[in-house]
Amino acid sequence: MAEKNLKDLFLHTLKDVYFAEHEILKALPKMAQAAQRAELKEAFGTHRAQTELQVQRLKDVFALLDQQPQSEPCKAIQGIIAEGQEVMQTFAGGPALDAGLIAAAQAVEHYEIARYGALRSWAEIAGLEDAAELLDETLEEEKDTDALLTQLAEERANFESV
Repeated sequence: MAEKNLKDLFLHTLKDVYFAEHEILKALPKMAQAAQRAELKEAFGTHRAQTELQVQRLKDVFALLDQQPQSEPCKAIQGIIAEGQEVMQTFAGGPALDAGLIAAAQAVEHYEIARYGALRSWAEIAGLEDAAELLDETLEEEKDTDALLTQLAEERANFESV
């Protein structure tokens, strides 16, 4: 078996994130519907639109590599999303629901920040500057979303959960 190199790892992780973003697109409307506060519903809706743009950026990165967009099933994101669904079921209608949804969404964001950070670094090392720029744009959006979720939690949702 031939040794796998950074380019192979980059492509594998790109497929992983492509899968993850599609799973997130399916989960966000459910989270928005379950959310109790209008500002959280709006945040989930905004992030869904952003995620659609992120999927397009991933397609652009695949194109830069002369590859067709492909998914690699990701157990990590499946588990994180399953935990979010569990929160929706367990805390439905209760005062802690929004705080739980925010925490679940932040778990997704932290996963994405880790993945996009690695991909951007690897693209830079490999001399894929255009890909690095696209990945960095998404990385910054994920960080901004995480910051917004923290703000929503700290300003209201966590206190209303008591």
